[in-house]
Amino acid sequence: MRTAALHERGLRMSRRPLIILAAATASILALAGCSQSSGTTDATTAPSSAATASAALPAPFDGDPVEIALVRQSGAGDYFTQWGAGAAAQAAAANIKLTVTDAQDDNAKQASDLEQAIASKPAAIIVDHGLTDTIEPLVHQAVDAGIPVIVYDLALNDPTGVITTSQSDESMAQGVLDQLIEDVGKGAKVGYVSATGYAALDRRAKVWDEVVADNDLDVVFSTGTVSASTASDNQPLVSAALKQHPDVQAIFAPYDEITKGTVLAVNENDLAGSVKVYGIDISNADIEVITADGSPWVTTSATDPAAVGAAVVRSIALSLAGESTETDVQFPAVTITQQFLADKSITNVADLRTAEPSLLLDDVETADWLPAVSQ
Repeated sequence: MRTAALHERGLRMSRRPLIILAAATASILALAGCSQSSGTTDATTAPSSAATASAALPAPFDGDPVEIALVRQSGAGDYFTQWGAGAAAQAAAANIKLTVTDAQDDNAKQASDLEQAIASKPAAIIVDHGLTDTIEPLVHQAVDAGIPVIVYDLALNDPTGVITTSQSDESMAQGVLDQLIEDVGKGAKVGYVSATGYAALDRRAKVWDEVVADNDLDVVFSTGTVSASTASDNQPLVSAALKQHPDVQAIFAPYDEITKGTVLAVNENDLAGSVKVYGIDISNADIEVITADGSPWVTTSATDPAAVGAAVVRSIALSLAGESTETDVQFPAVTITQQFLADKSITNVADLRTAEPSLLLDDVETADWLPAVSQ
């Protein structure tokens, strides 16, 4: 995976190289999905832990709470829960009143939520995920109305006037696929489980296509979907593919809910001993799956979702304070193997942060008055 393209400016940031951690072994499943509330909430909970600011809050954060709307399109799994918690914690630390709506895989609702956010005239709007065709026209409507907008993992055909943020999806995919090639070799029989039309998955797909071509991989099946129940809906799709191609050696499933459905299918077909699964993302539930006895999920690549949610809030706060003109920010990731988790006795994301502190993003998009929070 290519090194994350972090943009240098006067605030503290770093260019961390991708960290590829140890080789792979074995382990089985345990799956718990967790979803966001679909209502509107004010996320003003204080952070559980935050570095102490060494400077006073600047305008506009030095008076009444600054109102910012967070318009989300979350999916299943605790990745989204942790992302939202990080955003809320950072908002509280910066004197931001964060009003949150979550469409939960309902594109029409997200469009309506964004329309309502624009009408409320907040100081800024954060858009977390969404489909380009549905949301981009409204993003430009907000910009035209003079409302600063920052988006996370939303592909825009025209990003003019918008701050775009994302994980370095290309580097995440490359790191995992480098490990796949190291494990199973060139020319291996492989499967692919994903979906199209989602910015992050589309970026990861480009890397997949390149790695397949460069390493003469034999793609024996491609399947997958994203839905309100992604893990359970992918299990039968992958199971059917495995019944036709039980000799597949590795499966790339580049979204943790898809990965978990793939793991369920591999175990259902008693193939955990011969099929390796490669995913993307990390959460407490994901770590439980990866570290379970005999699990086929051997490698993942991830950012800390709570740290990313917090960093997105910091990015828009720095812009509102006039301390940043940055228009595109990517958050660096680490590639994590099953063996690394076992060697370090890691059982949850808190343990992982301790073992790999770069996940905290505590020198990305920060200032003296705006240190990163930690969960």
